[in-house]
Amino acid sequence: MIPHVLEVRPLEAYQLHLRFDDGSEGVVDLETRLTFRGVFAALAEPSMFRRVSVDPEAGTIVWPNGVDLDPVVLYATAHDMTPEEVLRRPAPAAGR
Repeated sequence: MIPHVLEVRPLEAYQLHLRFDDGSEGVVDLETRLTFRGVFAALAEPSMFRRVSVDPEAGTIVWPNGVDLDPVVLYATAHDMTPEEVLRRPAPAAGR
């Protein structure tokens, strides 16, 4: 099942606190995961990085310059899992 990001809050440096649609939360440190080149170059500027928001339609985070990140990778990073483990999670039971 693909997780969706419901809330994002910038923390110190290049860290983000994320809340997901399964109720879980976690912190992702993007300084160690991104190379701030190409489309990501603008995010090296702290004021731009902090302008992150949630795109509810896509279920992930996005910046004003159109850069977004895969919610599966974000969930995996926040929960110390691999993307494959995230995708193998069972879907929640109906009515939950």
